[in-house]
Amino acid sequence: MKKSDGQLQDDVMAELAWEPSVDHADIGVSVVDGVVTLNGFVKSYPEKLAAERAAKRVAGVRAIAEEIKVRLPSEPKSADHEIAKRILDMFSWNVLIPEDGIKVKVEHGWVTLTGKVEWHYQSHEARKAAGRVTGVIGVNNLIEVKQLPVAADVKDRIMAAFKRQADLDAASVTVTTIGGKVKLGGKVKAWNERSIAERAAWAAPGVTAVEDHIVVA
Repeated sequence: MKKSDGQLQDDVMAELAWEPSVDHADIGVSVVDGVVTLNGFVKSYPEKLAAERAAKRVAGVRAIAEEIKVRLPSEPKSADHEIAKRILDMFSWNVLIPEDGIKVKVEHGWVTLTGKVEWHYQSHEARKAAGRVTGVIGVNNLIEVKQLPVAADVKDRIMAAFKRQADLDAASVTVTTIGGKVKLGGKVKAWNERSIAERAAWAAPGVTAVEDHIVVA
């Protein structure tokens, strides 16, 4: 009975796991019309040959496209699945990032973050953490901030936060709210004051977007 491509893939992966001279953890297997493609990384050339031999032993394999690369243990681990694993580890160590709400996809070093969080700072922290991982060449942050009930006094809360900041002249900043969107205007004396105002606005409950039109003068 002819095996399906899915069955062949399972059998090849099982054979690689069974072969004691092969560390199959970093080897990927795909099958199309009985043609098996091996990719990923191994630690030596003999291990690469052993992986190819193991795949050839599986009944039903018509041909093998072998794309495994040899990578020494001292070389940086920069395969997409390794980058994704390190990003998830970074998330688990950071108490500001909710692990359950964020999904990570890595393609040729480009990271795409998706999902939903309750606060903007959580999305910001996730983007920063992903960008610090070796091998990442860019981060596309598509994480959404959940639409929470907007506090009726959100403008008052933002203004109160402004007044608590010693480095910010609250009277010089204007706040307009439309649903979960906050628009900031007015003038400040320095860029750090503008950043303080923006962070305070993002910290208000229910805020999903901040438009900063504050002028530094």
